Amino acid sequence: MNPKLKYADQEQGSSIFAIGDIHGCYDKLCALMDRIPIDMTRDTLVFIGDYIDRGPRSFDVVEYLVNLQQLFPEIVFLKGNHEDMLQRYLSGEDRLTFLMNGGRQTLEDYLSHAGQNADSPIPEGHMAFFNRLRTSYETEDYIFVHAGLRPKVQLAQQSQKDLVWIRQKFIYSDYNFGKRVVFGHTPFNEPFVKENKIGIDTGAVYGNQLTCVQLPQVVFFSE
Repeated sequence: MNPKLKYADQEQGSSIFAIGDIHGCYDKLCALMDRIPIDMTRDTLVFIGDYIDRGPRSFDVVEYLVNLQQLFPEIVFLKGNHEDMLQRYLSGEDRLTFLMNGGRQTLEDYLSHAGQNADSPIPEGHMAFFNRLRTSYETEDYIFVHAGLRPKVQLAQQSQKDLVWIRQKFIYSDYNFGKRVVFGHTPFNEPFVKENKIGIDTGAVYGNQLTCVQLPQVVFFSE
């Protein structure tokens, strides 16, 4: 390890738990959180992005995560392409893409929770949560991103678009990124495990399971 580089500290003997794409599947999220053997005083919890859209309870998922973050500020929340689409929708940069990819369900869910006098259907606390999302998280042994990395490009030079949107050029690459990459975004029927990457989007919103991987043990939990 290069002593000049500083990565996220991890307590000796502790684990990292990374959870895949939730997409409004609130019940599966609650069940999975009840199941994983995490010790929040020493382990690290990473959410890989795509908390909203397509599923029925996006508001409840984000509310749960906001409350969890208040209890445990060190939790890592990454930005998914669906959060990227929401922000582009709200800024007026691109309204159609969000609506065509499950955004309409999310807006309807938020409107159902908004008070009559609310200035916006999205509460201030939820907007702050979306605005604080990270595009990557790096430890000494792993790189966590939502979608993946472009081969032969250092993490610091990766574009945000690739970090939250890339698919085939990353999935089918056997490139050694220097560390194992843990990602979501591309759904698989079961965890996608290769020497250089681990995919943990197992299509919860499509009737499959929501998955968590415990590292470095590479043990999977699903609900």
